[in-house]
Amino acid sequence: MKFIQTKFKGVYVIEIQKNLDERGFFARTFDKKQFLELGLDVDLFQCNVSFNKKTGTLRGMHYQSSPYEEIKIVRCTQGKIFDVIIDLRSNSPTFRKWISFELSSKNHKMIYIPKGFAHGFQTLEDNTEIFYHMSDYYMPKYANGIAWNDKSVKIKWPIENPILSVNDKSYES
Repeated sequence: MKFIQTKFKGVYVIEIQKNLDERGFFARTFDKKQFLELGLDVDLFQCNVSFNKKTGTLRGMHYQSSPYEEIKIVRCTQGKIFDVIIDLRSNSPTFRKWISFELSSKNHKMIYIPKGFAHGFQTLEDNTEIFYHMSDYYMPKYANGIAWNDKSVKIKWPIENPILSVNDKSYES
């Protein structure tokens, strides 16, 4: 695996290294030793899948508050997404700034998101599936969100008029 540090401290794009042959390829998507060599937390407790029927579906911007902040490793296993994180670490030079990535079943990229970030995505294709590794269990009392169209963050989503859940519509912008 190849880890590429982004402009946000602790956030990495992870590219798999394909071993190709006539059948296709084999690649590692997680190696505890490689993560630890970079000083990344690898104490992962839960895996989740998000399936989205329609292009333009937007999920986010979600996070859990302390003491249940989460590390996430996100990968698009089917389709394509516009993946976004917002830095919520008050002592960070990128506080309240956002960065985006295109993740797809074709590029096989993953994102390592440390604690202290809100995360969300918008689907760019029908029938898109996302797989998450999580460092903590879902704790509803600590679940929070930032409005997808928050005026202070100003995320530039690729598709206007997204498909939103009732919960995601409830976050104030």
